[in-house]
Amino acid sequence: MDEIHIKARQLRNNMTPQEKKLWYYLRNNQINNCRFRRQYPIGNFIVDFVCRSKNLIIEIDGGQHNEQQNINYDNERTKYLKSRSFNVIRFWNCDIDENIEEVVNKIIEYLK
Repeated sequence: MDEIHIKARQLRNNMTPQEKKLWYYLRNNQINNCRFRRQYPIGNFIVDFVCRSKNLIIEIDGGQHNEQQNINYDNERTKYLKSRSFNVIRFWNCDIDENIEEVVNKIIEYLK
């Protein structure tokens, strides 16, 4: 197993509380009968959640994503993922914590 797949496995085994909360809604094809994978490698990146059949990536961001170096990294990462025909939507941890229903509804809209 290569390094990125080992890292993805580690991330799956150590999900953040917000990732766990959203995964509860995404797992088992619960939303629009779409299959999501978590902590999934694409190229040299690991995305939080992906629905490959709809080319949708969902990222959950903590406060560190407000730092300039991370903003630049996220922009480059998103540019790469879009070049691979993926749509990327991002939610803040507080979105998950405070209004998971709205997050799920936004995901449903993207999947239509």
